[in-house]
Amino acid sequence: MSGESTLKEVIARLGRAIEALEQAVAHRIEREQDYAEAEAEVQRMNADRARLAQELDNSEARGERLEDANKEVSRRLVTAMETIRAVLDR
Repeated sequence: MSGESTLKEVIARLGRAIEALEQAVAHRIEREQDYAEAEAEVQRMNADRARLAQELDNSEARGERLEDANKEVSRRLVTAMETIRAVLDR
């Protein structure tokens, strides 16, 4: 009988060990999926950062063009006002 109970104990321990191994594997797979999701999110964020950086560069360039145009308009207005004053002062 003791051999039979020892065999049952060994089988029970083996079953618990297999169950623990299955849980460990499932936990590992879950962590790897979480890691893959995090990696994908980082890649999306990097793509967004690159897109936003490009948009910022474009906006800055447009701002510089508008500033240049504003300066040119101001210069022309001053010239026009000076010309009108010169004509009125005659």
